[in-house]
Amino acid sequence: MDLGDTTPRVLRFGVFELDRRSGELRREGLRVRLQEQPLRILEALLDARGEPVTREALRQRLWPDETFVDFDSGLNRAINRLRAALGDEADNPRFVETLERRGYRFIAPVGAPEAAVVPAPASATEVSPALTRRRHGALWLGAALAVAALVALSITFAPALQRRAAPASGIPIRSLAVLPLSNLSGDPAQDYFSDGMTDALITNLASLPALRVISRQSVMHYKGSAKPVPEIARELNVEGVVEGSVVRSGGRVRITAQLIHAPTDRHLWAHSYERQLEDVLALQGELSRAIAEEVRLTLAASEARRLTPQGRVKPEAYEAYLLGTYQWNQYTEQSLDRAIAHFRAAIASDPDFAPAQAGLALAYGRLLIFGYVRPGRGLAEQKTAALRALELDPGLGGARAALAAARMQEWDWEGAEAEFRRAVETDPGSAVAHLWYGGYLRAVGRFEEALAQRRRALELDPVDPATNRAFARDLELAGQGDAALAQWNRVFELEPDRALDHLRVSLLHFEDGRADLGRSHLDRARALGVDSPTSIAYLAIVVAESGDRDEAHRLLGQLKAESARRYVSPVLPAFVHASLGELDSAFWLLENAYAAKDPTLIHIQAYDALVRIPKTRAATLRADPRFADLVRRMGFPRRDAAGGLGTPASGAPEGRR
Repeated sequence: MDLGDTTPRVLRFGVFELDRRSGELRREGLRVRLQEQPLRILEALLDARGEPVTREALRQRLWPDETFVDFDSGLNRAINRLRAALGDEADNPRFVETLERRGYRFIAPVGAPEAAVVPAPASATEVSPALTRRRHGALWLGAALAVAALVALSITFAPALQRRAAPASGIPIRSLAVLPLSNLSGDPAQDYFSDGMTDALITNLASLPALRVISRQSVMHYKGSAKPVPEIARELNVEGVVEGSVVRSGGRVRITAQLIHAPTDRHLWAHSYERQLEDVLALQGELSRAIAEEVRLTLAASEARRLTPQGRVKPEAYEAYLLGTYQWNQYTEQSLDRAIAHFRAAIASDPDFAPAQAGLALAYGRLLIFGYVRPGRGLAEQKTAALRALELDPGLGGARAALAAARMQEWDWEGAEAEFRRAVETDPGSAVAHLWYGGYLRAVGRFEEALAQRRRALELDPVDPATNRAFARDLELAGQGDAALAQWNRVFELEPDRALDHLRVSLLHFEDGRADLGRSHLDRARALGVDSPTSIAYLAIVVAESGDRDEAHRLLGQLKAESARRYVSPVLPAFVHASLGELDSAFWLLENAYAAKDPTLIHIQAYDALVRIPKTRAATLRADPRFADLVRRMGFPRRDAAGGLGTPASGAPEGRR
């Protein structure tokens, strides 16, 4: 821009602003992706201030005389891209008018942003150096600090700002991804807050049966990603994408969001919401309802009520809840312990905050499912928290799934299935409910039904490694070896360096006579490190299958030493002994697990409890009368679907087949 140019650096029209120096187009503060040629056309139209701009003038501006190009096609494409970015239409223009056979004219009012009255600077506790903005590259530190400060000050001192770009777009959308909301606080330690806002919005929208909403684990895969929206949408198989930002300051929170039609990268809608922190549930509900309206969903009365939370939440309770949710999603034993502490703090502050009760139940459920704790530890708390959450909000699918998991750990199979069914019926968008229900169906030997639930979970969580991993394991158990290997390749694309996955695939190759491939994955697992009880047990099983019995026994000794300092499920060494053909030792340990009601024993019929027994050894174990007796005493329900390794021996008691 010429230094003598009196045109303002930033021009505003409608809900848009164009920074002529940086070449950035923004819609309510959010950057709009615009290629070079459409951007230069926009600059030319804005410079003309409502006067016609001929096609020839645009040709000279975009393509010098020595450039050989199909001018008409190139200009038409650039104009169409500009209109798509602005949400404009040629037949009913709000910004760019076509002048037949002449050129174009910008018809919306154009001006400079209103001068802002800037109060005293915010305190240092309110503004920190800004984070890298997602998908738009790194900002210079000074500029980032200024942006963060201005946003924080606008929240602290300005009234609530709500701007609507346009009425409902008219484009129906039935699948949606909410990308991680950007943290504009300037403090990386506040990431948990923006992630929590993302999670809450996903949960609200996922409760609408007519809308398929991608789950949190999958969208977090794109946090900080520079991929274009259409590419992300293709990977997630969705029609619509929501992106935006969150900032909190002085006890207030503001969310700015926009809806994009992914196939065309067309911006359909943008809106800003601001509330006191204790009213954050109402803010989330209002935003969710607005998005539902824009994607042309007709809400049933019960769905509308669900998106209209009653009451307020204490800020300290909500803060603790978000910290707990952040830790719950880390999957480690230590993070789950921290999650439980945060959820307990939230409940102590606000006992009637249903999501915190549900979070506590889910955290205990995951601890038990992963074998991180002794049987029974936290089971009563898990049930109590789940029941309290459902008393406060019967539509919480996660709480219902946690209650179902607790009943399954008590071997109340019918009660567990009833709760799982209610979980997926009342909250069909809960990936956790579908994933855990699939685990139940696998445990009782109904592999085809288990696969159906896992597929549904995968639709909701397509790039979550854990969901993809569960589907691969169930394909193995259903006897679909080639499909299982293909699915494991997908897991390695998402998470290539997990030793347990390489051990699993190594065993699959050894079983099918591909020793070279088996050793390759075995070596990779060892290089990554094998130190947890589960990975030690799996390594012992794999080396036993490869023919190294001495090494397997050495690892059994290591597993025994590990159990002296922490809880190790007896099922793990039992499966190692079974893999070595040492059935007396295996059944002695399985009886110990039975006496302790170890949750890992739940999957005995699938021979896949954290680790898997090789197929031939599983058949030998199944043929032993002690196996049928153990299954009988555990009270598994009648099998109404055959499947794979879980098929009971012919000698199983009547009613247990």
